[in-house]
Amino acid sequence: MDAVAGRRVLVVDDDHRVRAVVTWQLEADGFVVFVAGDGVTALSRIEHDRPDLVVLDLSLPGMSGLDVLCRVRSGDRTTAGLPIIVLSGRGGEADRIVGLDLGADDYLVKPFSPGELAARIRSVLRRSGSGDAPVSPTIGLRIDETSREALFDGHLLELTAKEFDLLAFLARHPRQVFTRTQLLRHVWGSSKGWQGEATVTEHVHRLRQKLGPCGDGRSIVQTVRGVGYRIGPADEPR
Repeated sequence: MDAVAGRRVLVVDDDHRVRAVVTWQLEADGFVVFVAGDGVTALSRIEHDRPDLVVLDLSLPGMSGLDVLCRVRSGDRTTAGLPIIVLSGRGGEADRIVGLDLGADDYLVKPFSPGELAARIRSVLRRSGSGDAPVSPTIGLRIDETSREALFDGHLLELTAKEFDLLAFLARHPRQVFTRTQLLRHVWGSSKGWQGEATVTEHVHRLRQKLGPCGDGRSIVQTVRGVGYRIGPADEPR
């Protein structure tokens, strides 16, 4: 599993066809995708959904993509360092320089290959150090996806490859609930190493067993009855 698969990407473009094609490609590559058709909506989604990266078209109705870029870069520390890839129909050198000078991490000219965009997203996320899953210190969990090591309350966890992938994916999205079907898609993908949703249930059970000696593992990997699983603080109601 790619170390950046499962990251949250916001796609901002006023063309619904572009949003649909990019969403299809990125979801097929294992990303979690959000969309916005204008700058105001984009800023709202950045604030509330906290994406790991934004794909931003410059030609937006109302607030332009450059205005959105400036607003994000002048924001608090949470958004100021947010990776942004700019899409534009203007491919001149001056246009690219303006976008990059304003803080874009990459610049892709339309028309573009969705596959190339996905590759650039992976590259930008790796360069930005977004391969690690930041988790609240109150949880006591830290994951290093480069070395594929997970520590809980300072103890190194002995995990299988898929146990690590599952824990890392959940840790990237603290408090967000995922169904078993979603976890199968994002963690196992097209792998034939599973037969159904029981695979997820079994791996969660193993994770809880391995987290248990270091603390209350069951309180960290939480079951949301009738929905699925999430990671959250031990004292958070379920």
